[in-house]
Amino acid sequence: MHPEVQQDHPGDCPKCGMALEPKTVTAGTDDEKNVELRDMTRRFWIGAALTLPVFVLAMAHMIPGLGAQSWVDGHVARWIQFALATPVVSWAAWPFFKRGWRSVVTLHLNMFTLIAIGVGAAFAFSAVAMLLPGLFPDTMQHEGKVAIYFEAAAVIVVLVLLGQVLELRARSRTGSAITVLLNLAPPTARRISDEGDDEISLDQVNVGDRLRVVPGDKVPVDGEVIEGHSSVEESMITGEPLPVEKTIGDKVTGGTVNGPGSFVMRAERVGSDTLLGQIVNMVAEAQRSRAPIQGLADKVAGIFVPAVLAISVLTFVVWLWIGPEPRLAHAIVNAVAVLIIACPCALGLATPMSIMVGVGRGAQEGVLVKDAEALESLEKVTTLVVDKTGTLTEGKPKLLDILPVDGFDAQELLRLAASLEQNSEHPLAAAIVQGAKEQSLTLDDVQDFRSVTAGGVAGTVADRAVLVGKPDFLRSEKITGLEPLEASAVKLQEDGRTAMFVAIDGQAAGVLAVADPLKATTAEAIKELHALGLGIVMLTGDNRRTAAAVVKQLGLDAVEAEIDPAGKVAHVKKLRAAGKHVAMAGDGINDAPALSEAEVGIAMGTGTDVAMQSAGITLVKGDLRGIAKAIHRSRATMWNIRQNLVFAFLYNALGIPVAAGVLYPFFGLLLSPIIAGAAMSLSSVSVISNALRLRNVRL
Repeated sequence: MHPEVQQDHPGDCPKCGMALEPKTVTAGTDDEKNVELRDMTRRFWIGAALTLPVFVLAMAHMIPGLGAQSWVDGHVARWIQFALATPVVSWAAWPFFKRGWRSVVTLHLNMFTLIAIGVGAAFAFSAVAMLLPGLFPDTMQHEGKVAIYFEAAAVIVVLVLLGQVLELRARSRTGSAITVLLNLAPPTARRISDEGDDEISLDQVNVGDRLRVVPGDKVPVDGEVIEGHSSVEESMITGEPLPVEKTIGDKVTGGTVNGPGSFVMRAERVGSDTLLGQIVNMVAEAQRSRAPIQGLADKVAGIFVPAVLAISVLTFVVWLWIGPEPRLAHAIVNAVAVLIIACPCALGLATPMSIMVGVGRGAQEGVLVKDAEALESLEKVTTLVVDKTGTLTEGKPKLLDILPVDGFDAQELLRLAASLEQNSEHPLAAAIVQGAKEQSLTLDDVQDFRSVTAGGVAGTVADRAVLVGKPDFLRSEKITGLEPLEASAVKLQEDGRTAMFVAIDGQAAGVLAVADPLKATTAEAIKELHALGLGIVMLTGDNRRTAAAVVKQLGLDAVEAEIDPAGKVAHVKKLRAAGKHVAMAGDGINDAPALSEAEVGIAMGTGTDVAMQSAGITLVKGDLRGIAKAIHRSRATMWNIRQNLVFAFLYNALGIPVAAGVLYPFFGLLLSPIIAGAAMSLSSVSVISNALRLRNVRL
């Protein structure tokens, strides 16, 4: 509940009293990991076995035929109740008393404060009544005996233990997404050595190891195929069940499933550095984070427990002052009922449980949430800002046209430009390099390489000064005579192609035109996002004609073209200043500043690590339809949280007055502490059960 509370060993939170969650996520069953669940389960069953006869003896006078028996309320029956209830309260309830005492010492009053005081008061009153009945006035004695409430103390303990067991089991289910993700990775790998293949545990795999993957095996870590070929089922990343062909040079991802072929791979990323490891850590961090709405529950809880203690004391005083005889007994029973029914466990669980389930389910759908704040903010988004290359498009453009000016050879133009661009990480640069390779051109090394963000690149190739980029970039480098090239590029741009201008040795040399096709799912994603009520704005560094062609094809709401990273940030600020709630989706290094500026940054998982670090949401598949899924998930989660909070507030608002006895003057009704304990436990279970419904919400 309180992520800022950390220690290097298991234990209880000093603020809320609940067990601390492990920060390091490891494989294994929930039973193996949840020591607290086993402990609470053992205390529950032993406590229940001891409490049953106590409850039967206490209630025997209400059973026809037994009520008249003298032994029912005799000394032996009372001493049996005392003997059996004592270990229930002193041993089975010990964790509650320990947490309650810590809450008082640290001044962080919580639900265990109320449980400890309530159970302790009921048991202490009954024990004194058994051992020193003479201390009580005659009006409270019947045949020398004072009424006892051992059954109330014992049953409350058992019910709270039952609630804790059910809650811990449900909490383990809320983290089931982590378990599913962890189980995607195989426990072992086949490492190739000079002596042959050795089967080693996954944590023994090192970067550079050669690993063999046989038919039906899971790929152990991220790496590159260096021998053989096969088809690999990558649905854990792409969501698509169709296998993908893998040959020498192709990348493979840990956790994916190999098909009928066999191949040898070189390990490149191991342990937490693999894509699967990063996903698991991101999900775990997000599940531990706190949504801003949790602040409301925290503020209420901060004054709630002291208020309940005050109401309990007031209840005791009023019943002792004007209540019917036996006044002291009525005062204690009703004060205890107030303490027990008012336990704010449901209030404390309302937000974290929904966040855990919502984040975990999103991860299984390929939507990774960095923190709970991003999930909450996404619900309010009204405008989605998107980059073009790699977000709307495949990010894998192809070289389609080479237009040299007179005096320059097309192949030489391409060779020099590709030699320079092989030093750039931009997808358009990769298209030029690939185009040169397809023509079997030999690329040279580059000296004095430099890159101007959103402008172009420059360097020396084979003693020739080469520039590749936008016209404005070339002009800033003192290149003239670009007008004819710009005129010839107009038709290309209107067809949605991107024109890259080349200058060699200070002269305009030609144009290279590349096309980056739209992702097959982009049009469907835009339609879904419009249906959700979002306005969609495209910000791109590409030229206006190419951008306009994309806008026309997809039906976007607005576009800003020929814009640099600072311009993207400024535009996001402008939209927010106009009252828009803005999410930004991008995949490149140049998108990182705008991703950070938006209320919610959404990174394509197929993009750069910098973009993913800057974003609150990552789409593993790099599919814009994931944004629609993320928004559905956000809205469902926040609605679920609000349901939980309303239920928790309403439960306490109605329960406390009834427990205090406000209905007694009108209907003669009092709330037994036993019923209050059952209601308190059920309220927590109800909140968790409601949160678990998020696992079944369609995205």
